[in-house]
Amino acid sequence: MIIGKRVRLRGIERSDLPRFVQWLNDPEVIPGLLIVTPLTLAQEEHWFERVLSGAAEEAPLVIEVFSSERWLPVGNIGLHKINWREREAEFGIVIGEKDFWSKGYGGDAIRLLLGYGFNQLNLHRIFLRVHADNPRAIHCYEKIGFVHEGRLRQAHFSNGSYVDVLIMGILRSEWKDSDV
Repeated sequence: MIIGKRVRLRGIERSDLPRFVQWLNDPEVIPGLLIVTPLTLAQEEHWFERVLSGAAEEAPLVIEVFSSERWLPVGNIGLHKINWREREAEFGIVIGEKDFWSKGYGGDAIRLLLGYGFNQLNLHRIFLRVHADNPRAIHCYEKIGFVHEGRLRQAHFSNGSYVDVLIMGILRSEWKDSDV
């Protein structure tokens, strides 16, 4: 478990899967994600089995927020496609509980994960892909220290039109370890 002041990151349990399916089928959550079709619990269980058989460092983590005297799952976060030779990984996050949007919890979770990636896994670079029509996410990433590295023109089709996908990254030397 990775513990911060306002959030903590823990391993995924099978009991988390129904909540994930709810988030990943929410029309307000989907636009920032790569998935475009409705997701079933059976599909999510199949994904979970693949996660269990994969590298532990690449297993997504549940983001929990302390609220009303208990820890509440609000999203998940992870490092994917870790390239150990280049010491880089791709990053992904979803805050599925909309009541916790725009309150800084996602940024806190990202800072915790970056600290883990740079300080524990000894990564050199962490990057992400974000749709150009997601200004809230882009602002959050810029605030944390991610820089724009590239643009994949019209690389994502959503709601009848194509949008650009931005590539953003942060190097270990740019990372300012903060106390979250």
